[in-house]
Amino acid sequence: MKDVAATLGVRYVLEGGVRKAGNRVRITAQLIDAETDAHLWAEQYDRLLEDVFALQDEITMCVVGAIEPSVRKAEIDRIKRQRPDSFTAYDLLLQSQQFVFAGMPAEAAKAITLLEQALKLEPNYSAAHAYLSWCLHARFGRGGLREEDRLAAVDHARAAVALGNDDATALAIAALVLADRALELSNCNVFALCWNAAILAWIGRSQLAIERAQRALRLGPFDSLIWRAHHALSIAYFDSHRYGDAADSARSVIAANLAYSLPRAILAAALVRLGRLDEARATAQAVLEHEPSFTIHGTARYAES
Repeated sequence: MKDVAATLGVRYVLEGGVRKAGNRVRITAQLIDAETDAHLWAEQYDRLLEDVFALQDEITMCVVGAIEPSVRKAEIDRIKRQRPDSFTAYDLLLQSQQFVFAGMPAEAAKAITLLEQALKLEPNYSAAHAYLSWCLHARFGRGGLREEDRLAAVDHARAAVALGNDDATALAIAALVLADRALELSNCNVFALCWNAAILAWIGRSQLAIERAQRALRLGPFDSLIWRAHHALSIAYFDSHRYGDAADSARSVIAANLAYSLPRAILAAALVRLGRLDEARATAQAVLEHEPSFTIHGTARYAES
């Protein structure tokens, strides 16, 4: 395996096999870190062999959806073992991941520092521009609605789009209105699906938001960022008057990201609609404990931005 990886110039290798019995087929796949020989992910698929091309597309989508988060986690673990004086721009970007998606200003500030360092090393690094744009946008929305953060977020988003028009994740982060373009590049990109679903939910296209969020859940159930799909579902379900489902989805977000205040607000609103006022009051109090400056007006301005 090490020889294969060295020949191809890769760190990770996907291997597998196919067995056929009658009209059934069993496909196995496993992802291996060629340097350590560690098995990062493995799965087995049993299907009826009715349409070989449809089957090929289905398995491809399942495998790609599973590999992306597995590789990302492996790379982040690798960075934790690396000497600080050997960090590259990519390493700094990976370090920022634990803070980027928290959605709160304190974590965003930590990520901003790392991403700015990455851009000093590689000014044209589209992914770093994209993640930085998101952190600045998060700090704008949850950290005081400062105009300089909004403008800087827009600038970095534009840079990411200009520099990374073949990067589905960068497009999905940096230019949320171009998420359909991101999905054209990779229609099994869980990150793009989650963010596209969130945008659609906020603008009232609830049914399509639900479809894309559920697709993300099917493709990437073990992705560490899959709570973003639940976040989109909580908004879309609430807009569709499915308040029980909205509450369940909001709780899934809270369980995955305890610091994030917005799902608690959605949960509180859903509980009010369900007539569970005591729970709603307690949840609303928890919103203010996590974000003392939270207001409905401020959240509305953030969503409109």
